Amino acid sequence: MNLVSIRLITADIDRLVEFYERVTGVAAVRFTPDFAEINTAAGTLAIGSTRTVPLFAEGSARPADNHTAIIEFRVDDVDAEYARLTDIVDVFVNEPTTMPWGNRSLLFRDPDDNLINFFTRV
Repeated sequence: MNLVSIRLITADIDRLVEFYERVTGVAAVRFTPDFAEINTAAGTLAIGSTRTVPLFAEGSARPADNHTAIIEFRVDDVDAEYARLTDIVDVFVNEPTTMPWGNRSLLFRDPDDNLINFFTRV
Protein backbone atom coordinates (compact mmCIF):
# COMPACT_ATOMS: atom_id res chain seq x y z
CA MET A 1 0.00 0.00 0.00
CA ASN A 2 1.24 3.50 -0.84
CA LEU A 3 -0.11 6.88 0.15
CA VAL A 4 -0.26 8.67 -3.20
CA SER A 5 -2.30 11.81 -2.65
CA ILE A 6 -4.14 14.13 -0.33
CA ARG A 7 -7.30 15.74 -1.70
CA LEU A 8 -8.66 19.11 -0.69
CA ILE A 9 -12.28 20.00 -1.38
CA THR A 10 -12.92 23.66 -2.11
CA ALA A 11 -15.78 25.94 -3.08
CA ASP A 12 -13.37 27.97 -5.27
CA ILE A 13 -11.16 25.57 -7.20
CA ASP A 14 -9.58 28.21 -9.44
CA ARG A 15 -8.43 30.29 -6.45
CA LEU A 16 -7.00 27.30 -4.59
CA VAL A 17 -5.27 25.80 -7.63
CA GLU A 18 -3.66 29.15 -8.45
CA PHE A 19 -2.49 29.52 -4.85
CA TYR A 20 -0.83 26.10 -4.79
CA GLU A 21 0.75 26.67 -8.19
CA ARG A 22 2.28 29.89 -6.87
CA VAL A 23 3.53 28.52 -3.54
CA THR A 24 4.92 25.26 -4.97
CA GLY A 25 6.09 26.51 -8.35
CA VAL A 26 4.40 23.44 -9.89
CA ALA A 27 1.83 23.81 -12.67
CA ALA A 28 -1.38 21.96 -11.89
CA VAL A 29 -2.74 19.32 -14.20
CA ARG A 30 -6.41 20.20 -14.78
CA PHE A 31 -8.38 17.07 -15.66
CA THR A 32 -11.76 18.82 -15.57
CA PRO A 33 -13.01 22.24 -14.41
CA ASP A 34 -13.71 20.52 -11.06
CA PHE A 35 -10.47 18.59 -10.46
CA ALA A 36 -6.74 19.33 -10.56
CA GLU A 37 -3.52 17.83 -9.26
CA ILE A 38 -0.23 19.31 -8.11
CA ASN A 39 2.24 16.49 -8.74
CA THR A 40 5.56 16.26 -6.88
CA ALA A 41 8.18 13.51 -6.78
CA ALA A 42 6.87 12.34 -3.39
CA GLY A 43 3.12 12.57 -3.91
CA THR A 44 0.18 14.49 -5.25
CA LEU A 45 -1.98 17.25 -3.83
CA ALA A 46 -5.38 16.81 -5.47
CA ILE A 47 -7.87 19.66 -5.44
CA GLY A 48 -11.54 18.99 -6.08
CA SER A 49 -14.52 21.27 -6.34
CA THR A 50 -17.50 20.84 -4.02
CA ARG A 51 -19.32 19.64 -7.15
CA THR A 52 -17.29 16.40 -6.91
CA VAL A 53 -18.45 15.51 -3.39
CA PRO A 54 -21.79 13.91 -4.40
CA LEU A 55 -19.85 11.50 -6.60
CA PHE A 56 -18.55 9.92 -3.38
CA ALA A 57 -21.47 10.54 -1.04
CA GLU A 58 -23.54 13.67 -0.49
CA GLY A 59 -22.15 15.67 2.43
CA SER A 60 -19.09 13.42 2.88
CA ALA A 61 -16.64 16.34 2.69
CA ARG A 62 -16.94 20.06 3.45
CA PRO A 63 -14.74 22.81 2.04
CA ALA A 64 -12.60 25.00 4.29
CA ASP A 65 -13.26 22.81 7.33
CA ASN A 66 -9.88 21.21 8.09
CA HIS A 67 -8.74 21.49 11.70
CA THR A 68 -6.52 18.41 12.01
CA ALA A 69 -4.23 17.91 9.00
CA ILE A 70 -1.08 19.81 8.08
CA ILE A 71 0.01 19.69 4.43
CA GLU A 72 3.79 19.43 4.47
CA PHE A 73 6.36 20.15 1.79
CA ARG A 74 10.10 19.62 2.26
CA VAL A 75 12.00 22.54 0.71
CA ASP A 76 15.68 23.39 0.31
CA ASP A 77 15.67 26.65 2.28
CA VAL A 78 12.79 27.64 4.56
CA ASP A 79 14.10 31.16 5.08
CA ALA A 80 14.34 31.82 1.34
CA GLU A 81 10.82 30.41 0.87
CA TYR A 82 9.52 32.73 3.59
CA ALA A 83 10.96 35.75 1.77
CA ARG A 84 9.48 34.53 -1.54
CA LEU A 85 6.03 33.85 -0.08
CA THR A 86 5.45 37.21 1.62
CA ASP A 87 3.68 38.53 -1.50
CA ILE A 88 1.63 35.32 -1.97
CA VAL A 89 0.53 34.23 1.51
CA ASP A 90 -1.98 36.25 3.52
CA VAL A 91 -1.71 34.36 6.84
CA PHE A 92 1.57 33.18 8.34
CA VAL A 93 1.19 31.11 11.51
CA ASN A 94 4.86 31.55 12.39
CA GLU A 95 8.11 32.78 10.95
CA PRO A 96 10.82 30.20 10.16
CA THR A 97 11.43 28.34 13.42
CA THR A 98 13.75 25.47 14.32
CA MET A 99 11.65 22.78 15.99
CA PRO A 100 12.88 20.52 18.84
CA TRP A 101 12.86 17.51 16.48
CA GLY A 102 15.33 19.21 14.15
CA ASN A 103 13.23 20.64 11.33
CA ARG A 104 13.23 24.30 10.42
CA SER A 105 9.56 25.03 9.73
CA LEU A 106 7.38 27.74 8.29
CA LEU A 107 3.63 27.41 8.89
CA PHE A 108 1.05 29.33 6.90
CA ARG A 109 -2.54 29.01 5.70
CA ASP A 110 -4.00 28.61 2.24
CA PRO A 111 -7.09 30.60 1.15
CA ASP A 112 -9.38 27.87 2.57
CA ASP A 113 -7.56 28.06 5.94
CA ASN A 114 -5.73 24.72 5.54
CA LEU A 115 -2.44 24.64 7.45
CA ILE A 116 0.72 24.23 5.37
CA ASN A 117 4.23 23.50 6.63
CA PHE A 118 7.31 24.19 4.52
CA PHE A 119 10.24 22.54 6.29
CA THR A 120 13.93 21.79 5.94
CA ARG A 121 15.80 19.19 7.91
CA VAL A 122 18.55 20.92 9.91
